[in-house]
Amino acid sequence: MSRLDIQHEGHVCHVYLNRPELRNAFDAETIAELTHTFSELATDKALRAIVLGAHGKAFCAGADLNWMRAMADYTWAENHTDGGRLAQMLWTIASSPVPVIAKVQGDCYGGGVGLVACCDVVVAAEQVGFCLSEAKLGLSPATISPYVIKALGERAARRYFVTAERFSAARAQALGLVHEVCAADALHEATQQVVHSITHNGPAAVRACKQLVKDVAGQPLNETLRDMTARRIADIRASDEGREGLQAFLQKRSPAWLADARPAPIKPGVRDLAEPND
Repeated sequence: MSRLDIQHEGHVCHVYLNRPELRNAFDAETIAELTHTFSELATDKALRAIVLGAHGKAFCAGADLNWMRAMADYTWAENHTDGGRLAQMLWTIASSPVPVIAKVQGDCYGGGVGLVACCDVVVAAEQVGFCLSEAKLGLSPATISPYVIKALGERAARRYFVTAERFSAARAQALGLVHEVCAADALHEATQQVVHSITHNGPAAVRACKQLVKDVAGQPLNETLRDMTARRIADIRASDEGREGLQAFLQKRSPAWLADARPAPIKPGVRDLAEPND
């Protein structure tokens, strides 16, 4: 049985964690399915946005208890291999060329915080609690740490990694992990507003903007960087989409990419991706 519910809505794909009875905790199968799904979505040239959400009361409670019981008997080599699969899943989501919006409706613990940190935009309901709970179990959030530290900042990560304290959605927003906080009954609308903003921009420009942030962040402001950014602006100005966007602006008309920006009705349960092999 699939651990994900995938729904297609025009140029948008909604990926929902779908084990509400287990608070959407993930195991080896969930990790494999998320990796496969996001790898496939990355190849869809028509896709403009991905929404990562969850069904049920919790967004993600971290690792599944049965999976953790099995890991208790793993050798070092087995743990290393297992950790590598989780690291690959996180990287696959974070490196998606398509913007990923996290729609966080419920509590988010452990590896669930890692999932959120991998997304480009995070919208959370105001009652949501976050917790980097690994230290409570005698573990550390090692695999998710590159993404969580970037999202929270080093100072906040130092605190919440070692204390394993629960913190609110408002606190998560103040720290930078979450972008928008809203009432639970406004979560869908708030998420759709973000999706609407993205899908009404130039599709190629959106992908280029996402890649630009990755390539420029943390780089020294030197001649190499200046030349790279000059090349990027030349590339996109000379592209068909760039020329169309500028002409549409000058002619005071809508650009061509808006003709099909309106999403088609959601098709629940539609799954046109191959099932993972694992």
